[in-house]
Amino acid sequence: VLPKFDVKINSSAEVSIVQEEIKVEVCATYTFGQPVPGSVEVEMCRPLDYYFEKPSLIAPCHKQTKQTDKRGCATFIFSMSLFTKRGDRDLQDQLHVRAKVEEEGTGISLTQEERLTISYVVGKLSFTDAPKIYDEGSNLAGKVQAVYYNNTPIPDMRLYLFEGDRWAARLLQNLTTNSDGVAVFSFSTAGLEGDIKLHVSNLPSFDYPGYRTPYYEVADHTVLLARPSTPDTKTSSSLEVTKKNNPLPCDQEEDFSIQYTVVGEAPGSVEVVYLVLARGAIVAQGVKQVKVQDKSVNEGEVSFKLTVSPDMAPVIQVLAYAVLPSETVIANSADFSVQKCFGNKVSLEFSPSSAVPGEETILQVKAQPDSLCGLSAVDQSVLIKEPGQTLQEEKIFDLLPVKTISYIPYMVEDPNECLHVRPKRRIFPFPNQPSEDAHTVFSNVGMKMATNLLIRLPSCLIYKGREYNQGFGFAPRLELAEPVPPPGSLPPIETVRTFFPETWIWDLVEVGDSGTKDVSFTVPDTITTWETEAFCLSPQGFGLAPRKEITVFQPFFLELSLPYSIIRGEHFELKATVFNYLTSCIMVNVAPTTSLEYTLTPLSGDRYTFCLCGSERKTVSWTMAPSALGVVNVSVSAEAVASHASCDNEIVSVPERGRIDVVTRSLIVKAEGVEMSETYNWLLCPKGETLTEKVDLQLPKNVIVGSALASVSVLGDILGRALNNLDGLLQMPYGCGEQNMALLAPNIYILQYLTNTQQLTQAIKDKATNFLTSGYQRQLNYKHEDGAYSTFGSGPGNTWLTAFVVRSFAKAQSFVFIDPTKIAESVIWLKNKQQKNGCFQMSGKLFHNGMKGGVSDEVTLSAYITAAFLEMNMSVEDPEVKKSLSCLREYVSDFSNTYTTALLAYVFTLAGDMEARAQLLQHLDSVSIPEGGFLHWSQTAADTSASLSVEISSYVLLAKLGASPTAEDLGYATRIVRWLTTQQNPYGGFSSTQDTVVALQALALYSTLVFSPGGSSAVTVHSPSGQLTFEVNQKNKLLYQEKLLLETTGKFSLEVKGDACAVIQISLQYNVPTPSVVATLDVEVTPKVDCTSRRRGLTLGIKVLYTGTEASTNMVILDIKMLSGFAPDPQSLERLKGAVLVNRVEQNEDHVLVYISELEKHVPIHYTLDLIQELQVQNLKPAVVKIYDYYQPSDQDDTEYIYTCAT
Repeated sequence: VLPKFDVKINSSAEVSIVQEEIKVEVCATYTFGQPVPGSVEVEMCRPLDYYFEKPSLIAPCHKQTKQTDKRGCATFIFSMSLFTKRGDRDLQDQLHVRAKVEEEGTGISLTQEERLTISYVVGKLSFTDAPKIYDEGSNLAGKVQAVYYNNTPIPDMRLYLFEGDRWAARLLQNLTTNSDGVAVFSFSTAGLEGDIKLHVSNLPSFDYPGYRTPYYEVADHTVLLARPSTPDTKTSSSLEVTKKNNPLPCDQEEDFSIQYTVVGEAPGSVEVVYLVLARGAIVAQGVKQVKVQDKSVNEGEVSFKLTVSPDMAPVIQVLAYAVLPSETVIANSADFSVQKCFGNKVSLEFSPSSAVPGEETILQVKAQPDSLCGLSAVDQSVLIKEPGQTLQEEKIFDLLPVKTISYIPYMVEDPNECLHVRPKRRIFPFPNQPSEDAHTVFSNVGMKMATNLLIRLPSCLIYKGREYNQGFGFAPRLELAEPVPPPGSLPPIETVRTFFPETWIWDLVEVGDSGTKDVSFTVPDTITTWETEAFCLSPQGFGLAPRKEITVFQPFFLELSLPYSIIRGEHFELKATVFNYLTSCIMVNVAPTTSLEYTLTPLSGDRYTFCLCGSERKTVSWTMAPSALGVVNVSVSAEAVASHASCDNEIVSVPERGRIDVVTRSLIVKAEGVEMSETYNWLLCPKGETLTEKVDLQLPKNVIVGSALASVSVLGDILGRALNNLDGLLQMPYGCGEQNMALLAPNIYILQYLTNTQQLTQAIKDKATNFLTSGYQRQLNYKHEDGAYSTFGSGPGNTWLTAFVVRSFAKAQSFVFIDPTKIAESVIWLKNKQQKNGCFQMSGKLFHNGMKGGVSDEVTLSAYITAAFLEMNMSVEDPEVKKSLSCLREYVSDFSNTYTTALLAYVFTLAGDMEARAQLLQHLDSVSIPEGGFLHWSQTAADTSASLSVEISSYVLLAKLGASPTAEDLGYATRIVRWLTTQQNPYGGFSSTQDTVVALQALALYSTLVFSPGGSSAVTVHSPSGQLTFEVNQKNKLLYQEKLLLETTGKFSLEVKGDACAVIQISLQYNVPTPSVVATLDVEVTPKVDCTSRRRGLTLGIKVLYTGTEASTNMVILDIKMLSGFAPDPQSLERLKGAVLVNRVEQNEDHVLVYISELEKHVPIHYTLDLIQELQVQNLKPAVVKIYDYYQPSDQDDTEYIYTCAT
């Protein structure tokens, strides 16, 4: 259930340990912009330090509860002393703030958290007006300022002014601040030598503050001595590039100024050279002349103008340098943040800017001419639930390989020789005094100087043969981007709202030559704010539009609160909240629509007609008990009715527009227990005669009453069912790289088949290529830099998966754009895995443990990779292919692994080696399993893996049909195809991913070879209560025809007449109580709940265990269904993602799916998941937790859990 409002915590990010009070404001706002009435509970805690955590220690926590005001806000004051009473030793220097807002009437709550840092800074001292340079013997005057942590001035504060190095500072003066926190100092420099280092402190002795001790930040300031510049002394001259506080706007001319101070130089002209760098390259340069007068100190400023372009974002570096008459080089640089902008200027504008539900609105898109733009508009509620999931400028600029350069590569760095020092010679500056010389300034912008001038201070001295080194600071670095109300006619009296999507707009738009495009949309019925996102591509580059909002609102409306789904037998409180944002009072009548699918029992007595004045709201409720299964639509209306009664001494008015608001929301009602399915498939090809088949449908004795559903579907093509479900061939999760390929690859084979048989329509092509493109883009998330692919995009590259990707991408190139460099990188990576004997070294795991057998995994893998290379049309004379075929030939006579034998038969068919092919097919024929007109293979005689049998049989089919098949071969193949079709699930796929891909590849090849453009057939299904008829012909052979069967048990017969093949499937679905059977996989759930806690929820303790015959399982899916009205706690979900063996966690509607890499035999693994109750449901039914092997789904176990607190 999406949140209807957002919660924000407003407070200072940092608090001082000495402040008396901490102020926190919490505000809640609906997504349509209005304040939320309700209660706010704020808990502030100072957490324990991890090093001192003990059971006896309890972190100090304090709670307060208040009601929101008219702004939807509540303000809380906490005393700092509550968190400092017992000292700081065992506590963190943080305060955790947790705010929970509960909406009035509905009880719906939303939580937000914030962390505040505790600072020990009491105040700050600074030099505000002090000279940079002084003449020897002159008076030196300036000002210092003292402010508290909150920047308010500190009056009458005693300060101490020191001179010298910190470790040997000498007290100069005692100072006292005035009412503005400012103190003036003045002293004679007579007797002082060289540069003067000033320090101001609040303490009479210059010491560093102790750990976790409140302190004032002290200030330092150096005043340089004005002296003639010589090669043996440090220059007092300087340049300073003036910095700017705000980011530079794009496409505007900016002024940059450089302050110069020239000390002790002969009169003449000095050139100040400036360089502007962006993204590591010089983008502008220039020279400014400065006249040096005949005086000891020359100060002034030069400036230049620069137009900031998008290519300069996100940072420009300005470097200024000058060579003085004394041949001294002075330099300075500064970084300037640039507004993150793009060359392609994109903008969006809604007209009108706000709307009412169901209204037409125009979205105007502006971009560079001929731009292609991606548009989206998402309900703000989604962004509240999943913050940070938006495209932002920072994410784009983080993709830049270089943003700034701040060092010279060590390969081109010159060695820095030590300076030889004679006795009684003084060196400026001392080696341990850090100084930014010209060399350092240039290095910090990545520039190397070629000069014969002295620009670099030595890092070490040699005195009497001994070397003295300067202390090293932090090494400079290269900053890389991280890998990462309508006008017009009279309005209708009634509004009916039924359309409540999460995503409203998701579209591609071409703006054309004009650079502007108006797109018309119908606003959804949700009262909310929609947030847009748009990016465009054009010859001028990339562009990202500023986010735009359109608020959909009407002043009188109704909202319903109900769970996403419930189980039959449960009931809950259906709440309807009426909002009135009109300026006048109205009389409202709220009434639900009656239905045979559920019963409603009033809970609000006779209060369903009531007064509602401006900016008020009221909630009424009923107990809802659904009686029907499936999707149940719930409709409630709120009507502003005429009345002679007055409300708050005000005459009731009736609005002209939107007098009635009707809201219809859907509720999924599920049957109890576990869903089961059975399918019966036939491929019947009459040749003028009549073919018949019979089936007896039976339900188990423990079937859940009313849960059974039977249907029959008919197609004229064996690939038609898969074509109808290209995005869902398997009702399984698709969260890893190999499973994503199972979505992508079948599209290729179906497109090839339809193209070869001239059946490809534009609609089918658009649908399939769309899946191909999105699948390709998604697959790149699992690619490594070296070209390999892995299951979850991390860890070692997987040779199996990489070969699978390569063979699929190569074929997909015929239909969509695939970057050839991506394929080439992967091929090189695979070839690098080839060993001396020609076979390939395995990296990563087999898809399916059942592939293992007598032959080494290396041979099976090598056959798989070689098949991939040959399918990519690599020549058998290619060195790597030739070597791998040579290695594989050594195993042609090893028949210990049926899977490998079938795969080898396909490989040698592709390679054109008929001798090896014949030998392998002859053996396969001898171990086949014939059953009437059906033929298939299994890995071993005892093997019951349907998934592996489908894959082996498919490879045999590919081998049989891959080399100019005879009529006899086609007859043989038909028996295999008839068996394969019996294994199809209701969606056109098979048991798992690999068997689905290989089987559809084989069926596509068979269908191409036997395709006939003519013929038709009539299909009749006889049931106990009557018959259903279907027509199959060339016009509708790809059309998916389905009808429900009135009975779910009994004898059924099929009859096919004509001369065209028909694929018929009867599907039976039903629920049974959660079975308690002994299985190789075991899952146990222990719910823990505190019924006294205000925060209603429970913690699931889950134990999973494998006890099968293998050493470990394949990848395992743990499927946790939520109890009705419950949702996973977001923080707990994040912790689960980091649990042992967990590769991925997904939330899919009311299920949490956990991908477990494998389970070792007899090693129990424990997981924890916290659930929170969003809506109360009475008579709660148990929820099912299921675990199953992804590649062998028949290996599974189910259990259930319940919420034990009274509801």
